[in-house]
Amino acid sequence: MSGLSVTQASEIVDAALSHARELGLRPLTVTVLDPGGHPKVVKREDGAGILRPQIAHAKAWGSLGTGQGGAVGARHATRDPAFFAALASISEGRIASSKGGVLIRDEHGELLGAVGVSGDRPDNDEAVAIFGVEKAGLVADAG
Repeated sequence: MSGLSVTQASEIVDAALSHARELGLRPLTVTVLDPGGHPKVVKREDGAGILRPQIAHAKAWGSLGTGQGGAVGARHATRDPAFFAALASISEGRIASSKGGVLIRDEHGELLGAVGVSGDRPDNDEAVAIFGVEKAGLVADAG
């Protein structure tokens, strides 16, 4: 696979949002980034908070930047908050260590990008991110 297509990124976002509606979650924002941290697709549901796009981006970007899903980052941030405060400073505030940031891989483990979801509880954000990636036939790496 040569990379994540816009079609695949759209499928991830649409599947995640559809699943969120089935679960009755609060309004979400979902973003998919390429491996360089650039947006491929971003959708913000009606009623989602005005900071949700930035938070979703930071969850995905943080996963890319650390090479780990947001679940790992959240566990590390709890154990070593000073280190993650430093990461936030180093990244100029572009990183969020929280569930809801999931790496996207192909069947061979190649990194294709990351998805970030924001708007509900972190566990729910992560669940719909994973659902979207898997629905697109790719591998979700949440950590």
